[in-house]
Amino acid sequence: MRVSLYVAKLHYGGGLVLHTASSGSVPHLEELYLHLRDGERSGIGEVRANIAYLNGLASETVIAAAIAAAEAVDWSSEPRELLCSIPELGADWIAPVRMLVDGALHDLAARDAGLPVAAWIGGTAGRANSPTNQTLFWSSHESFVARAEAYVERGFRDLKVRIGVADISEDLYRIAALRERFGSTVKIAADANGQWGEDAALANLRELARFDLAYVEQPVRAGDWRLTEHLAASSPVPIMLDESIAAATDVERVCGLGGRVLAHLKLVKLGGIAPVMDAARKLGAAAVPFMIGQMNEGAAATAAALHCACAARPAFAELYGADGLVDDPAHGIVYRDGAVAADAGPGLGVTFDPTRTRLIWEN
Repeated sequence: MRVSLYVAKLHYGGGLVLHTASSGSVPHLEELYLHLRDGERSGIGEVRANIAYLNGLASETVIAAAIAAAEAVDWSSEPRELLCSIPELGADWIAPVRMLVDGALHDLAARDAGLPVAAWIGGTAGRANSPTNQTLFWSSHESFVARAEAYVERGFRDLKVRIGVADISEDLYRIAALRERFGSTVKIAADANGQWGEDAALANLRELARFDLAYVEQPVRAGDWRLTEHLAASSPVPIMLDESIAAATDVERVCGLGGRVLAHLKLVKLGGIAPVMDAARKLGAAAVPFMIGQMNEGAAATAAALHCACAARPAFAELYGADGLVDDPAHGIVYRDGAVAADAGPGLGVTFDPTRTRLIWEN
């Protein structure tokens, strides 16, 4: 098995700038790829490295950990066997590295079986296709409205507004503009990225309630379960947790809240396709609505989240990450009519062009 690690910096076209309350302005995506090749067999995994605002890990740390993990794996084993060994072999790996290895092995194993990943992990056969929301990042008001109109014209009627960058009055003004422009024809949610303290959170949620939001995501800082439970009992708007869901124990804690708090599952937080599907099964059994989503990232990582969504059928999906990238080395993801789809065929449904990346390690 030839095993290679590559890096690439990806950029969005159309003037899109990623800007949230927690990340600030993000000029590019730093993507890390694991490419497995054995004759005609191949598998690709991808993870975004420059998300220290989410997990506290510098890009250099993620890359060094990925190289160490690649050196430690016995790649002569079959991909199904390696996937089963990750909980033990990768017990000390950071979550982004587990996602990277897990994704490449799922792609390879599903290709061996002649199935799309979604079918291989328990979903139905056929082309991976799912509705998705689109996010409206912090920008000028004019750009905000123009981008919303462009998304709706393309069929995307599930919009999430990034809030918490400025005063709540500005957030209310922007969301009011969406309701005035689109009425009830669009679903609107908001994401505060953990910016509110105890004094402001409930008051802000009450102000937002008049706009009939689907949910408000991460209103308070990650890990503040006491305040989260207090808000869940009092908020007029459904609350969803994102940054707070970083381990299996967090999933179990949400399950214990009786469906009063929703959960946002991401591969990069939980460590890949297998743990996300395990979390989805637990949440489903506990009747807790959940979202399967992603960071802004390239087509291979987006495809991994897409296949999870197709298999798990969550209440919400956030799979916009590769939309609008102009220099993605992976291809096969298409956005249209409010949905995202991967190319038909086995595995993740994407192809990878290493000539558009930089090789950093190979066995």
